[in-house]
Amino acid sequence: MPPSTATVSGLLDSIAPVGRDGGTGGYRRPVFSHPELELREWFEAEATRRGLGVEIDRNGIIWAWWGEPMPGALVTGSHLDSVPGGGAFDGPLGVVSALVAIDRMRERGVVPSRSLAVVVFPEEEGSRFGVACLGSRLLTGLLTPDAARRLTDRDGNTLADVFAGAGVDPEHLGPDPEGLARIGQFVELHVEQGRGLVDLAAPIAIGSSILGHGRWKATVTGQGNHAGTTLMSDRADPVVAAAAIVGLISELARARDDARATVGRFEPQPGGTNVIASHVDFWIDVRHPDDSVTRGLVDQIAVEAAALAASYGCDARIAEESWSPTVGFDPALGRALADLVPGAPVLRSGAGHDAGILAARVPSAMLFVRNPSGISHSPEEFVERSDADDSADVLADVLEGLL
Repeated sequence: MPPSTATVSGLLDSIAPVGRDGGTGGYRRPVFSHPELELREWFEAEATRRGLGVEIDRNGIIWAWWGEPMPGALVTGSHLDSVPGGGAFDGPLGVVSALVAIDRMRERGVVPSRSLAVVVFPEEEGSRFGVACLGSRLLTGLLTPDAARRLTDRDGNTLADVFAGAGVDPEHLGPDPEGLARIGQFVELHVEQGRGLVDLAAPIAIGSSILGHGRWKATVTGQGNHAGTTLMSDRADPVVAAAAIVGLISELARARDDARATVGRFEPQPGGTNVIASHVDFWIDVRHPDDSVTRGLVDQIAVEAAALAASYGCDARIAEESWSPTVGFDPALGRALADLVPGAPVLRSGAGHDAGILAARVPSAMLFVRNPSGISHSPEEFVERSDADDSADVLADVLEGLL
């Protein structure tokens, strides 16, 4: 292959318009939406341009191979989907850095002693079907095919239909022991989603662990009615009850050191401006380094939410949608990365990643790239162009050292 002039910042610039909201500057790239499919096609074209062999597996994961697909390969990559209104780097930075890292290794004359693959996982964010890291959960068997096929998005489309429309046969979804065996080691590079590196004045860090976290759906049911004819004293308004519960959730989380609880999606039904809602659905994200604290906090939320809802003449129920326990990355692989990236600090992540799902089955590790804003899942997420470009060199050093 001829030498590549591609840079991480240049490739990110080339995909920056895809799925971007011109008003807010944030991104909407839910899995298998037009923008995400466009990015998947872009990735396949970039991989093919580099002479990599591209295939899509039964779970919609894209594999781009340097060398023949074989068990025990060194694998890197990330995702291309986004949260609603997300930033430009969460996911794409790891994918783009992997492609450019291959360019850099080729420029150095590296000849892999084993196969290397770049992967793109679908639905990492869970923004469309509510289950984070869905592709890696299917691959590892942590999510059953039947449960996956039944998932629906906000518009009532089933995952089965959406995947079929994107060319992924929903009948073949599920655990893939052969595919999993191809991963000898997995290294995911990702923008840091906090202030750790900013406060340490360091450009890159090695991940140590991921906080346990889950998502729960809360449904508060009341009595739908007319906004003009129903006296305040006669109402069982689930919006009022649900709003009180949201405040309660924040208070309960603040009472526990290092706990985080978030309500970022709140949907009254039927949603008319002159209608008292019949019920409200909202989703709760809860995280803590100690899984027992996370579980205990959710249990307390469920009990106190039911009591609070009852005081408004309503009913509240909470159901688990996904759960990921606290994960520590492979110690031996972590030590190898520390040797290959000397002086890099070690940070834990409060955000979930496909590497955290894979860690239970294969040796996995993460690299985090400095985010000067300290903000993520927002248009203010940021990476300096120099740090983005340097991240490919660091990843190349790591991959070359592990081959």
